[in-house]
Amino acid sequence: MKNIVIIAQYTTIPGENGNSRFTYIIDKIKDKNNVELITTKFIHSTKKHRSSDIVIPNEGYKVTLLDEPGYKKNISLKRFYSHHIFAKNLEKYLNSIEKPDIIYVSIPSLDTAKVVAKYAEKNNIRFIIDVQDLWPEAFKMVFNIPILSDLIFYPLKKQADFAYSRADDIVAVSDTYMERAALVNTKYKEKMSVYLGTDLEYFDNAKKENEITKFDNVIRIAYIGTLGHSYNLKNVIDAISILRERQIKNILFVIMGSGPLQEEFENYAKEKKINCEFTGMLKYEEMVGKLCSCDIAVNPITKGAAQSIINKVGDYAAAGLPVINTQENREYKSLVEDYQIGFNVIPNDAKDMADKIEILYKDESLRKILGNNNRKLAEEKFDRSKTYLKIKELLEK
Repeated sequence: MKNIVIIAQYTTIPGENGNSRFTYIIDKIKDKNNVELITTKFIHSTKKHRSSDIVIPNEGYKVTLLDEPGYKKNISLKRFYSHHIFAKNLEKYLNSIEKPDIIYVSIPSLDTAKVVAKYAEKNNIRFIIDVQDLWPEAFKMVFNIPILSDLIFYPLKKQADFAYSRADDIVAVSDTYMERAALVNTKYKEKMSVYLGTDLEYFDNAKKENEITKFDNVIRIAYIGTLGHSYNLKNVIDAISILRERQIKNILFVIMGSGPLQEEFENYAKEKKINCEFTGMLKYEEMVGKLCSCDIAVNPITKGAAQSIINKVGDYAAAGLPVINTQENREYKSLVEDYQIGFNVIPNDAKDMADKIEILYKDESLRKILGNNNRKLAEEKFDRSKTYLKIKELLEK
């Protein structure tokens, strides 16, 4: 029986709503191993701290919450300071406990990864990284000034390279991220990409229990996820506005999620007189029911963004919806083309998006064909009950 520590700043814990990659992994290994999940008292998605008197249900593994100051904006000096303090507290905590056999750490944050890399190397502990996002690449999308951006973000790149290079094994949420980490690592034993995905049996049960019956002829376009700088929802609103000019008026844009730009997007929709439903954050099961009542899904990634295979595309696939994708990442564009699940369109081009929406709007049989193809993709690439076995085997071998 191994002692395994899993460190993830961005995760839910037992008793909270969500579809966490890390608690799912723990559920698969906890029966044969002593497992501890270390995370923060600060919740990134809500920008609030967990209650000081929180009672965590006993799920058969230890959960440790460490202090972190928190922050209000995703891109801010306070966020970097907050990560720095969490990493310091993590360092103290690791030095106070019995040395584990394996440490599995989510990246970002880079401060956390650096602390763990040093600790694992010093104590001869197997160190596995799980790359969830690329930093500083993701920040360069927002602050991208030639030469100057490279200079500003060089310390972050150095931190990332250090953590990647020290890993004994590399896991990532896409081939794109896996290969980035492997570029600076010559000693890794295993490298694998495992999409975030979802458990299809759980998804399908949630769909049944939260099914929504439609009694109208409205075509619903779905978006799930963060309302932030990486996602150009204004482009979708503009596309629907173009369709209104073409006398296509029975479209509802269903936006599930929250984020720093929610008010801006809401005001823009009102300004354009577009029929939008902003649901805010939903329980995962409720989100599934609403998503499955929609007809088309959009993945409106902003031009130049660093994202690859993200959470929402797995849920779109599980729901069996055709996708209109603006993401430039070659890996997801190839999935769209190879599995024939929808259309890749030009980023920030509202007319191109409007044209593709119109094709799907007018052709119900095409929507079904593309949606069925997307469900097939989910069954082959996004079903956690199958794909996460690779991570389980990596941790247990």
